[in-house]
Amino acid sequence: MPEMVFRTKHVSKIYDTGEVKVFALDGVDLELFAGELAVLLGPSGSGKSTLLNILGGLDHATSGRVWFRDLELTDLSDRGLTRYRRDHVGFVFQFYNLVPSLTARENVQLVTDVAATPMAPAEALDLVGLGHRLDHFPAEMSGGEQQRVAIARAIAKRPEVLLCDEPTGALDSKTGVQVLEALRHINEAFGTTTAVITHNAAIRKMAHRVVMFQDGKISDVLINETRLMPSEIVW
Repeated sequence: MPEMVFRTKHVSKIYDTGEVKVFALDGVDLELFAGELAVLLGPSGSGKSTLLNILGGLDHATSGRVWFRDLELTDLSDRGLTRYRRDHVGFVFQFYNLVPSLTARENVQLVTDVAATPMAPAEALDLVGLGHRLDHFPAEMSGGEQQRVAIARAIAKRPEVLLCDEPTGALDSKTGVQVLEALRHINEAFGTTTAVITHNAAIRKMAHRVVMFQDGKISDVLINETRLMPSEIVW
């Protein structure tokens, strides 16, 4: 069996508005394993992003327990979560969050300057097919290229896990394929445990495992015996 990277036990996240309690997560038990590419699939509001934020140390669960390998995240202080994110986790979001006044190389260097054992920015950009765009600014690149810069920035510190929240949500299908291909390549080349949130059911065909969400709960878990390449997916 592959090594377990994440484990959650009865995780709930409740938002109390004063008049009503909203269960963003309701007793979620999940396991994610080393080297796998998992797709977290479900409609908006089903709890996917809330769970990803908890796994990534961006938020605390209201109740339940969360582990990264042997490290329990549940009761870590804000400083402890910051250290955990810095040392172990790369994030890719729907919107690229690049600094407009910096080149692709300089945007990646924002991470490599503070990482313990980083890649060279040029190496990270080459891995996502942008070795020829090192000195271009975000405004000079397409949406797909900007997202690939964001992926390069996330992987440049050599994280053990890569957490991606709707990474193709703002892209057309052709450009989305390029982004998914970059994620697939990183997963296979480095064994980086990768979790991709999406509401696009077609993307599940590239995953090792698909975790289905509905109303704050995991409704099903599917294993793909045969996986498709991103270019083979019909959107």
